[in-house]
Amino acid sequence: MDWFTGIVAYLIIWWTALFTVLPLGIKTAQTQDGIMPGAPEAPHLLKKFLVTTVLSAMIWLGLFVAIKSNLIDFRAQSVAMKLEDEKQ
Repeated sequence: MDWFTGIVAYLIIWWTALFTVLPLGIKTAQTQDGIMPGAPEAPHLLKKFLVTTVLSAMIWLGLFVAIKSNLIDFRAQSVAMKLEDEKQ
């Protein structure tokens, strides 16, 4: 995995993890004037960004190790798919 692919993979993992972490621990605010009824009381966004960053780093590291140790070999899979297409 080159550096560009690694960054793109990390960003995709980060955004997916963010949307998974965002709804955790949400309590809706009591209805008051000027506050939307579905607005969270205390969203704790900084805490959620930190959790997302750590979780994403762990998942990315697992992906990196799997690719470097050839547990996942995209090149061999693409060559096999190409050969299969040529047979048809």
